[in-house]
Amino acid sequence: MDIKINDIVGRRSYNCDLLFRVIDIQMIDGRKVAFLFGEDFRLVADAPYEDLVAINQTERQKITKEYRTLEEQSLKLFTQDVDLLRERQEYEVTGGYVKPSNYFQIPGKVLHLDGDPAYLKKCMALYEKIGVPVLGFHCNEKEMALKIGGLIDYYRPDILVITGHDAYSKAKGKMSDINAYRHSKHFVQTVKEARKKVPHLDQLVIFAGACQSHFESLIHAGANFASSPSRINIHALDPVYIVAKISFTPFMERINVWDVLRNTLTGAKGLGGIETRGVLRTGMPFNPIQDEN
Repeated sequence: MDIKINDIVGRRSYNCDLLFRVIDIQMIDGRKVAFLFGEDFRLVADAPYEDLVAINQTERQKITKEYRTLEEQSLKLFTQDVDLLRERQEYEVTGGYVKPSNYFQIPGKVLHLDGDPAYLKKCMALYEKIGVPVLGFHCNEKEMALKIGGLIDYYRPDILVITGHDAYSKAKGKMSDINAYRHSKHFVQTVKEARKKVPHLDQLVIFAGACQSHFESLIHAGANFASSPSRINIHALDPVYIVAKISFTPFMERINVWDVLRNTLTGAKGLGGIETRGVLRTGMPFNPIQDEN
């Protein structure tokens, strides 16, 4: 069976443990090589063409069933967290439910830059489902640093997501060498450019990174949260759960890092960060204008 660009495949040498989308096929040194993007994880890879196995829709559903279940569990836990935050806010604003519940809330605005248009679409659907105000842009990882300044000036976000695809290559260097990573240096430079615009860690909260990214460099560059402390793969939707938690946490509260990570699909091995303030703001009165007619 011929494998073409955009086909979903697995790798025989890895027992088809992960699903990939074929993004390019090239002849290199007389061999056919396929370039791959992870379908559920933010991983970029390449593989010999003959190592690929085409995955049909039925097989795909079987392989991804576990991931879909995890996504549903994470969303359920996150929704419970947000409901508790809202109940607590309502209790505090109304003085223990003594005063009228006449207030409004402004969650933090998110600017999401993604190196993969398919992942961006998935993330935007989840943001909408959760209720987070967001502006999303597809941008090649190598171009993010050039574009981030203008986007921050235009949108003035409270939270910034810088993500896409990444991978560590042992053949290119030690794990401590940022040049051994596919896109970590581009993410780092983008974080630095963003911090030139907004230096304060609580005025612009930044998540940066993808699968196997150089966590330490991203944090030192100015990210509040990043991947991947243990250089493992992270799920495509993990950045959404992290920034949504920040978006709905009141700005007077500091977020315990574990509270942010525990509802992600990857957890502390793939994601980490530093203590950060929430960005939700509450106001009153809530007084919607009624049409007289």
